[in-house]
Amino acid sequence: MKPGTTAEQPAAATALSPFLDRITARQARIGIVGLGYVGLPLVLRFAEEGFEVLGFDVDPRKVEALNAGRSYIHHIKGEAVSAARFRPAKPFAATADFDRLSEADAIIVCVPTPLDDHREPDLRYIDQTAESIARVLRPGQLVVLESTTYPGTTDERLLTRFSAGGMQVGRDFFLAFSPEREDPGNPKFSTRTIPKVVGGTTPACREAAVALYQSVIDKVVPVSSTRAAELTKLLENIYRSVNIALVNELKVLCDRMGLDVWEVIDAAKTKPFGFTPFYPGPGLGGHCIPIDPFYLTWKAREYDFATRFIELAGEINAGMPEYVVRRVVDALSDRGKGIRGAAVLVLGVAYKKDVDDQRESPSLKLIELLKGRGAEVSYHDPYVPVCRGHRHYPDMELRSAPLTDEFLRSVDCVLIATDHSNVDYGRVVALAPLVVDTRNATKGVHAGRDKIVKA
Repeated sequence: MKPGTTAEQPAAATALSPFLDRITARQARIGIVGLGYVGLPLVLRFAEEGFEVLGFDVDPRKVEALNAGRSYIHHIKGEAVSAARFRPAKPFAATADFDRLSEADAIIVCVPTPLDDHREPDLRYIDQTAESIARVLRPGQLVVLESTTYPGTTDERLLTRFSAGGMQVGRDFFLAFSPEREDPGNPKFSTRTIPKVVGGTTPACREAAVALYQSVIDKVVPVSSTRAAELTKLLENIYRSVNIALVNELKVLCDRMGLDVWEVIDAAKTKPFGFTPFYPGPGLGGHCIPIDPFYLTWKAREYDFATRFIELAGEINAGMPEYVVRRVVDALSDRGKGIRGAAVLVLGVAYKKDVDDQRESPSLKLIELLKGRGAEVSYHDPYVPVCRGHRHYPDMELRSAPLTDEFLRSVDCVLIATDHSNVDYGRVVALAPLVVDTRNATKGVHAGRDKIVKA
């Protein structure tokens, strides 16, 4: 039989039974590649269940912080990291030495999958990780990819590399895909309680991955293949992207019609069936919704298929920052103030409320657009003391301004881009001369309504 084929050998001839035994006995070592918003919660979950965990990351600052028992993510408490790092038995350790991947029985890959400048998949981090694993892959190991990607990635980018050494998938080693479903800052759901979709390259691969996740996750949902699991995650985020685009388009229409789109949504959601509320905003942010749909758009071209809904939704959502800035310009003009030289305070630069995550945040685009119009832009975010432009705006670096009474009175406009819960919006409206609200954060504010412009 040729290397890389997926035909199964009799169970007694495979490495599956020893692997399952090690999982059941909590003797398996878990290696997690990428220690960010997805990987670090997994580290803590496996550690809580008594597994020995080894974390891998290319960022020496993360490795140093974790080995000192410190968290660098706001919603992940330092106490949890310290408990995993310094527990008496099987303490968690972080490393930048990827040769140590050979020590892990199960390797979970949680690396970024951004888009390049042409809005096509940038899989360099998956490829680099796959090469590192391929160099040390040994019989009996399970590798699970969690990074969001297009259907076929696990087979095309990982399986081909891992099979090149002569080992057979499903017999000598195991390969699966299980999409991450982290929702940072969501108090209702945790890594343990969010159901886990799992697809394997072979039935034995799926069984190994299901056993791994069942040891730490309340509900595991097996699917027929890695491709089905890969597309599941894309569907989840395309669903959100399309529906957010719908309400964003309605927001622009409601503005012209003199209606409040948030009032309309609140009324519509009282229907007990057939309606799911989505809410508009200044644009899409985070590591999923602005990026993931275009992975499928790109892959669909291979099948001579145009994903028109996805592309239209992307155009609408990508255009929202421009719409918001036009609303700021018009609101200032109505008060006799031009945008050039106007002091604009952007309130919130995280991509969503109550987190410190700036990835793909629309606030970065808003800041750049406002500066391009000649505005003097500052920002305040209780979770982000330093705002950096990341890959899109590499020269951007600002520091959060203190939200003092004097400062609020001094600016010409406050632009609410992220509706953090710990901001007193009544105070903001009372002190600022103008508030442009993209998140309906001022819904409960009654005094000073004439100062508020919805955008």
